[in-house]
Amino acid sequence: MSTCTHHTMTNHHVNGFWANLGETLHVWRERHRTREELTHWSDRDLHDVGLSWSDVVDEAEKPFWRA
Repeated sequence: MSTCTHHTMTNHHVNGFWANLGETLHVWRERHRTREELTHWSDRDLHDVGLSWSDVVDEAEKPFWRA
C-alpha cells in the first residue's frame, strides 16, 4: 500500500512562478527608474556617453515592460 506524503503532493512549479514574477517586477521597476533618471541628465552627461536628447526621449517613452 502506498501513501501520499505532503512532499510528494507539493506543486514545485508554484515557487518558480513566484520567483519569475518577482524577477520580472524587479526588472520593470529598474527600467522605469533608470529611464526616469536618464531624463534628468545634463547635456554634458549625455555627451559623455554618446547620447542625444532624442535618444533620451525615445528611451523614456518606452513602456516599462519593453526592453
